[in-house]
Amino acid sequence: MLKPRLIPCLDVSEGRVVKGIRFAGLRDAGDPVELAAAYADQGADELVVLDISATPAGRANATDVVRAVRAVLPIPLTVGGGVRSVCDAGRLLEAGADKVAVNSAAVERPELLAELAERFGSQCAILALDAARSSSSPKALWTVRTHSGARDTGRNAIEWAALAAERGAGEVLLTSFDRDGTRDGYDLELLRAIASAVQIPIIASGGADSAAHMAAALDAGAGAVLAASILHDGHTTIPDLKLKLADLGVETRS
Repeated sequence: MLKPRLIPCLDVSEGRVVKGIRFAGLRDAGDPVELAAAYADQGADELVVLDISATPAGRANATDVVRAVRAVLPIPLTVGGGVRSVCDAGRLLEAGADKVAVNSAAVERPELLAELAERFGSQCAILALDAARSSSSPKALWTVRTHSGARDTGRNAIEWAALAAERGAGEVLLTSFDRDGTRDGYDLELLRAIASAVQIPIIASGGADSAAHMAAALDAGAGAVLAASILHDGHTTIPDLKLKLADLGVETRS
């Protein structure tokens, strides 16, 4: 069994790290290169960088940011945002990404996941799944959101995760839209539902406030836990989280 991973996430817009609550009310949280270097020095196991303005703006991912982050980062890097094709993914990998996350384009054309897996390997094809508790679909507890949370597709999130895994996704970056930025803890019910539907690793995202929240997410089926606000705002540090996780009996990867 691989040890769980603790992964900081940088939501980037126009070259700056931003953070809000439920994908709204975004505020500046710093420079992506400076934060990436700091988190790597602190002992992060991996890093995720999401260009959250790329898809809504109809543009490709900002590869200059990816190159700059890669230059200071000795750990694995997942990049998402604005990926619509194998060519888009290839540019990110050439810029320094190790894995590429896709959301909106894969929902619109699920074949994209198979194409990415065939070209680069399933370990590079990450499904970024933003799921919200449903208010519109009587057949789904959670529905898929795209375009940085702005669009509720009405699609059943559990069924979509299972289909994405069949199409070649090697991992699920699962964000609870409802918990994002709230520090209320991960949506454990959502995590358990996705974990029961797929056999690939899950990164839990949305709502972390403590090591206890992270341990609960790992117990619910996640293989990794993602954090943003609590790190950007100085609420805690990666060494402190890892120490407290160890006290809870959870030994992370590095």
